[in-house]
Amino acid sequence: MDLFKPVDMTQGDPVKVIMTFTIPMLIGNVAQQLYNTADSIIVGRFVGDNALAAVGSAGPIVNLMLVLFMGIATGASIMVSQYFGGNKREELSKTIGTCITMTVLASVFLMAVGPFVTKPLLHLLNTPDSILDWCHQYLVIIFLGAAGGGLYNILSGVLRGLGDSVSALIYLLVATFLNIVLDLVFVAYFKMGVPGVAWATIIAQFVSAGLCLWKLTKMQEVFDMKKEYLIPESYFTQRLIRLGLPSGVTQAIFSMSMIVVQSLTNSFGELFIAANVIVMRIDGFVMLPAFSFGSAMTTYAGQNIGAGKMDRVLEGAKKGTLAAMGISAVLTALILLFGRHLMAIFTDTQELIDLSNNMMRIIAPGYILMEVTQCLSGIMRGAGDTVTPMWISIISSVVLRIPLAYGLVALTKTPQLPQGNCAMMYVSMLISWTAGALLTYIMYRKGNWKERAYY
Repeated sequence: MDLFKPVDMTQGDPVKVIMTFTIPMLIGNVAQQLYNTADSIIVGRFVGDNALAAVGSAGPIVNLMLVLFMGIATGASIMVSQYFGGNKREELSKTIGTCITMTVLASVFLMAVGPFVTKPLLHLLNTPDSILDWCHQYLVIIFLGAAGGGLYNILSGVLRGLGDSVSALIYLLVATFLNIVLDLVFVAYFKMGVPGVAWATIIAQFVSAGLCLWKLTKMQEVFDMKKEYLIPESYFTQRLIRLGLPSGVTQAIFSMSMIVVQSLTNSFGELFIAANVIVMRIDGFVMLPAFSFGSAMTTYAGQNIGAGKMDRVLEGAKKGTLAAMGISAVLTALILLFGRHLMAIFTDTQELIDLSNNMMRIIAPGYILMEVTQCLSGIMRGAGDTVTPMWISIISSVVLRIPLAYGLVALTKTPQLPQGNCAMMYVSMLISWTAGALLTYIMYRKGNWKERAYY
């Protein structure tokens, strides 16, 4: 099998094809996570803990920026996988052309508006004055380079929808290596501080986007890359929006909830902000199997539904979810055993290491449950039901998480802890993850998502 060719997931053992597709994606997601982690480690080591806090505090706003691209990417992945599975070349070509045009338009919008909204958002989040300017500088640069990250996310999603997770991996590894090198050059050598990490990130993202576009131009045996397909047709635009909008809304709501919770996080001061950054960086890596399996399940379900093989979808959902839970259980055990050593990578401050490790131990068991949420949501999305995962995310991330976070913190306020117990922030997260997994399982078993499948 040529690893750089599109993969037909409608044939062969379900677990084998899911794992074959997931492993390169998982490695790629690890590499992508290294973007932010390298930024954090390098600024934490060469600039200081406040710089580390500044890069981390900008995270929720950057995620909100990506909402437009996440929606387009999800719709693209579903449509591409279904048309590819159904051998519909014309529809596949028009879908890819529409995705590229919509991404360019979304990028222009963010590049024009983003730099003007960052400072008000940071004030709204009660960002400490000690890190405010650094956060602002970082975000302005990231917004100005939005096209690179947006195009990579969309084009790599198209490649994955075609079953090619290896090419996207190779290009991301190249960009990640470039990002780390540029981080060191800009921050350690040229002393550019926090802005240096932002410039390194957007340069690397443009490189990865360019490589993905080049790869797509070389896949003429699968679809046609013609100028006329870059002009969006109403049917494909509407379907892309209909499938992608719920996922975009989900990501927007999740990002907004993170921003609201970030305001509470900031109230605990720079030490807890820095600890939260460290925990979220480790969290980003541990979540990768869940996100990778979820994306693989979307492509797997999309291709098999396009080919009319619902029984195969159900078999893959069960076996793939169990495999994902097993991998996550191993990672959770490693966190519990070696968490303190992981925290020490980011800082030498012992108090910060201890605080980060204690917070990480609270949420560690939730990672196994996240596999259920991501895998079964991936199946539903692949069938064309992006609405159910959206509502589940709203309930768990907003209806439960935000009131729990503020409520539990308020209930633990004492003369010794006038701001409340910061650990309650992570207790609320674990509760919301548990509820999300339970709701996802119930809705998957109910089976309404099968009625949304496009054959």
